[in-house]
Amino acid sequence: MERHPCISPFASKRPRFTGASQKTSLWWLGIASFGVPEKLGCANLPLNSRQKELCKRKPYLLPSIREGARLGIQECRSQFRHERWNCMITAASTTAPMGAGPLFGYELSSGTKETAFIYAVMAAGLVHSVTRSCSAGNMTECSCDTTLQNGGSASEGWHWGGCSDDVQYGMWFSRKFLDFPIKNTTGKENKVLLAMNLHNNEAGRQAVAKLMSVDCRCHGVSGSCAVKTCWKTMSSFEKIGHLLKDKYENSIQISDKIKRKMRRREKDQRKIPIHKDDLLYVNKSPNYCVEDKKLGIPGTQGRECNRTSEGADGCNLLCCGRGYNTHVVRHVERCECKFIWCCYVRCRRCESMTDVHTCK
Repeated sequence: MERHPCISPFASKRPRFTGASQKTSLWWLGIASFGVPEKLGCANLPLNSRQKELCKRKPYLLPSIREGARLGIQECRSQFRHERWNCMITAASTTAPMGAGPLFGYELSSGTKETAFIYAVMAAGLVHSVTRSCSAGNMTECSCDTTLQNGGSASEGWHWGGCSDDVQYGMWFSRKFLDFPIKNTTGKENKVLLAMNLHNNEAGRQAVAKLMSVDCRCHGVSGSCAVKTCWKTMSSFEKIGHLLKDKYENSIQISDKIKRKMRRREKDQRKIPIHKDDLLYVNKSPNYCVEDKKLGIPGTQGRECNRTSEGADGCNLLCCGRGYNTHVVRHVERCECKFIWCCYVRCRRCESMTDVHTCK
């Protein structure tokens, strides 16, 4: 069954961010393109006024903010590299260097499933990078999780020790840096989208917390593991990205009207609760199959596809039924290398031909 975004009949009616609300979007992603942002000073970075104020108070966090942006962008591209929407909103190559052009545009304000994933993965990236910096001892106001330095279970032969990742500090900073209060916005449409984005920010943070794991080291004579020292650590960001991609695939469409709280769009499903780790969206996705310069959608023409795959990267799905072109690529490389005494390496020159398929 095809799970890819389709054309929405409500595309012309979809709410969009405007005015001040738009300015509070993910401007900070632009920080990923700066080589050494801490040398430029907070005033010269692509941050909104609230973020600049926080930056001035905590300038030592700038490297972590940049790393959080880089992590989120990289993971978004990785998770969607085979999809019709591949986390790129311009016609530029997916191999373009960081900062070579706009990373997100329409997706930030469209209220779609893609918006939901972007906000979640970026909030998670900030949590991950700040928490890592704390554990590495790079900052004075945070370090390891001190609440786990004592205790354990003597009867089970283990105790807390080492350096547990203080994910709570990372989550606190992510909320402080990214979350814009709903009361500061005007207009019903803006409030719906902002509430959605705040929820998805938190869903990203919850993904980091949910995948925390316990690592242990054994102590004892001859490796007997009589006693274990254990600590909590974050999962790799790739694993967090996989969880968020699964949440994206099962995201929930909500009503474009907020009463006391957000509700599912379908009336017969409104009694089913919305959990804080669910991803939410308001509008159906646009057609990512064809180029739309107005929305900054590059389409899938020219994208490389897998002729034998039945998945998202298969030519049938990725090319949206338009078919594909096949051309032969010649590869030349050194092979069957041998060391000759003394003292050089002799190799053969091997050629191979590979079929490459690209969408029409």
